[in-house]
Amino acid sequence: QVQLVESGGGSVQAGDSLRLSCVASGRTFSNHGMAWFRQPPGKEREFVAAIGWSGDSTYLADSVRGRFTISRANALNAVYLRMDNLKPEDTAVYYCAMSGTPNYTDRPGDFDSWGQGTQVTVSS
Repeated sequence: QVQLVESGGGSVQAGDSLRLSCVASGRTFSNHGMAWFRQPPGKEREFVAAIGWSGDSTYLADSVRGRFTISRANALNAVYLRMDNLKPEDTAVYYCAMSGTPNYTDRPGDFDSWGQGTQVTVSS
């Protein structure tokens, strides 16, 4: 059974930085693309960033490109989301997800495992 456990969320001021971590177990981590999604209060879940199995290919949503960076450490079964210059509109629950394929993807239907989420709150 796959488990994804996120950590690193918190309450910060606009302009601050956070790094989210997600550690996976129960599956060969390096065989799977990974991604971060988020769900702002009162809104639907949305794509944030994705990374392929090797870490060489990444894709970020327009709203976070230039501020967020996704990376992974296959030896640690971990994926990270570095968030810089945070804005109040980044406030959301952030979810880690594992794809059923090695490549990066931004389609929620391609992901078969999800974490429980970690709250990020950015105040102005």
